[in-house]
Amino acid sequence: MNKYNTILGQMIEVISRSRFEKLVKEYQTERGAKGLRSWTQFVTMLFGQISNQHGLRSLVQGINSQRGGWYHMGITDIEREVKRSTISYANAHRDSDLFQAVFESLLEQAQEGKGAHGMRFKNPLYSIDSTTIDLCLRLFPWADFRKGKGGIKLTVKLDHQGKIPCFAVMSNAREHDVNKLPEIPFSPGDVLVFDRGYTDYEYFEALCEEKMWFVTRLKKNAMYKRVEKRAVKEGGNIISDYEVIIPSLSKHRVLRKIVVRDPETKKKVVLLTNNLQWCAATVSAVYKDRWQIELFFKALKQNLKIKRFFGNSKNAVMTQIWIALIAYLLFFLLKKKFKSWEISFTSFISVIKTMLFQRTSLYELFCFRSKPPPKPTLPLQGTLEFVW
Repeated sequence: MNKYNTILGQMIEVISRSRFEKLVKEYQTERGAKGLRSWTQFVTMLFGQISNQHGLRSLVQGINSQRGGWYHMGITDIEREVKRSTISYANAHRDSDLFQAVFESLLEQAQEGKGAHGMRFKNPLYSIDSTTIDLCLRLFPWADFRKGKGGIKLTVKLDHQGKIPCFAVMSNAREHDVNKLPEIPFSPGDVLVFDRGYTDYEYFEALCEEKMWFVTRLKKNAMYKRVEKRAVKEGGNIISDYEVIIPSLSKHRVLRKIVVRDPETKKKVVLLTNNLQWCAATVSAVYKDRWQIELFFKALKQNLKIKRFFGNSKNAVMTQIWIALIAYLLFFLLKKKFKSWEISFTSFISVIKTMLFQRTSLYELFCFRSKPPPKPTLPLQGTLEFVW
């Protein structure tokens, strides 16, 4: 008898069932519901995310073909099958805030012992950016973006300690990125990195008042006045370092304008920061590490289902995106649990999506060794030994 749960069953063991059921009662997602439970809906949608199912028909056929593994995943015998109409109705009408709460609950586990972000300073480092998810306006009329085109915008706050999304908010693609900045929580001492699309001098003023550091790119048409020139090392990638005053900010507010040359493309990048203590090389390294959030969006879009959706309603789209973010956190929590794992999210998904219902050890599956163990030497039996 196989002693292991299925691969999918081992993944969802990270989620506390008691906590999930409390959230179900809190958001009343099963009030008056018969048949399909919220947990079954979640497991089915998580299966669709990881296995990259193309539509509802293939989704329900795939999950129904594996009834033998339902018991160990918490799906009861009462639910004999998942019907296409039932899962479609649940995605459209059960509040997607339930899965947002599940994401936030898993985030609390992920933020325990995240590790270091690799910089010299110990302040928490976060990147802020957004990605647009294109939608067909004819199928998603509530997501009007441009003429004949729809879309939604996913804004993420990425924690560089672990490279995990620690905050996410969704909005219409027409809404400017700056409008979502006040909704993102921060604490004094945090270091924030964002591109020049988030330029808002009033917000910069608020960050300075709250004693938070920021690093961003300076717009080409920005007005500023040089105050003092700082020394830079000759022959390096730092071209200039000036203390400046921006008229849009308070007159006593001194910032730094640093011009950096990209060693690969040889292009100049003009940075703006309110940190006057760090060396210019550290500020440059902080902005360079912002590329981690671009890699996160790339991994999310290439490996999970956030470009094609199983439902056309706004609630169904939100549900699918939140479950995609949950899948990413599950990978991080498993990687933290099995410390010997050295695998990327893309490699993880590409391996397990074809073996979600196999009963094998998830730990041993990705516990690669630098050298294979030596083969044992078997004693010779039944043979004559040649003696001189």
